[in-house]
Amino acid sequence: MTSTVRRIVLLFALAGLAASVSSLYVHHQMLQQVGYLSFCDVSETVSCTTVYQSRYSAVWGVPVALLGALWFVSILLLLAGSLWGPAGLRENSIGYVFAWSTAGLGVSLYLAYASFFIIKAVCLMCLATYVAVAGIFLTAGARTTFSMRTLPRRLVQDTRAMLASPALLTVLILFIMTASAAMAFYPRVDAGAPVAGDARAQAAGQDGTAGQPAGFRASEFLRYWESQPRVQVPVPNDGAAVLVVKFTDHQCPSCAQTYLDYKPILAKYRAQFPGAVKFVAKDYPLEDECNSSVNRAMHPAACEAAVATRMARLAGREELMEDWLYTNSATLTPMSVRQAALDIGRVKDFDAQYPTVLNQVKTDIALAQILNITVTPTFFINGVRLDGGLPAQYFDMALQYELKRAGKQ
Repeated sequence: MTSTVRRIVLLFALAGLAASVSSLYVHHQMLQQVGYLSFCDVSETVSCTTVYQSRYSAVWGVPVALLGALWFVSILLLLAGSLWGPAGLRENSIGYVFAWSTAGLGVSLYLAYASFFIIKAVCLMCLATYVAVAGIFLTAGARTTFSMRTLPRRLVQDTRAMLASPALLTVLILFIMTASAAMAFYPRVDAGAPVAGDARAQAAGQDGTAGQPAGFRASEFLRYWESQPRVQVPVPNDGAAVLVVKFTDHQCPSCAQTYLDYKPILAKYRAQFPGAVKFVAKDYPLEDECNSSVNRAMHPAACEAAVATRMARLAGREELMEDWLYTNSATLTPMSVRQAALDIGRVKDFDAQYPTVLNQVKTDIALAQILNITVTPTFFINGVRLDGGLPAQYFDMALQYELKRAGKQ
């Protein structure tokens, strides 16, 4: 391996390691702080938190970010071997890097596919690791001069040389022990959190506890919940012990996810404690046509969707309308919303009613601006603010806590 190639691979490996460690930090914060939002949450589609909450964020409870960090460390060890290892290792190290980066590239492509086409959200730090892996693959592939079919024979020879070297053997054992300990003792990650593609399946658990993650800690959540400040939300509770207010956008992936996840939980409390839990949905469409706080194109059908829901409510078909809107949130257009309002909501005069009903939507937006709403969804549960919502298990637990606090359980 030439010094130039070594420097290029080193830069890619260090960049990838930095991105992986940053990702791991965010994972750790998410485990420790319920409702934590990462510093790389730029928008609805560029959101590390959304990606990390998906089932693709961990393998058997071990964060993919941790596995990525260990992968980049192994590349750095191969680079060290190319400098200070036995003659055979110095000669063959470029081939080992190429073979190892081929495997890494395969994993990166799979995760990138899941991000773009299944989760439909992008993590900037993840993209940085994909670029780093691809850079190592291309650099090593261009500089590997021997046939890869000879790699197994070379690996056997180099393994024997390493086992004969106390220094190299010590480094190898330390790396294996450290990697094993990190994977074994790192707090388990819930890799089963619902994503847009499987939110309906998650919502099928009628008790609201389906898919409860390993390491789910009720006591930690309750301590978090009890410590949260409460604000006054000017929405009447009509005598309910628990008031849940949601500011939503029908084109927001997280809004759709929480709608489907929370629906069976809310139905459970309506059946068990009639009138005790009141849920109010407020509109906060991220579209500049009706929302003056939005200064760039984001959700081009959000205002129409909010209006369609209100019109369908008058016809007693609000739930059907919302089910359709949230299920198809990723592909909504103003025209498709108008057609759905006719077909599903039985709204025959959408265009005639539109200006009047849009003013009603703007009333919700004005309230959201008073409350300094900046993201969707934003929830208030008896005044406790939640930007982005909670995993379904914690949402259920919050309602239980509030009912007990009000003496209803």
